[in-house]
Amino acid sequence: MGSVKPNYIKNFADDLMKTHQGVFNNDFEHNKDMVSEYTDIKYKTIRNRVAGYISRRVQTRGE
Repeated sequence: MGSVKPNYIKNFADDLMKTHQGVFNNDFEHNKDMVSEYTDIKYKTIRNRVAGYISRRVQTRGE
């Protein structure tokens, strides 16, 4: 069972996926680097949660 993500993580990830289409894939390490590049998140845990959520969304959508 997965954990419930806060809305700010979901909203932030959805905004990133809309503005940077085609950049993210289902690889967590790649997404982590891309989130660091495109944002100014200073907390590692928040960055990792956003990257993990993006990875999961891409995996389930098949993008």
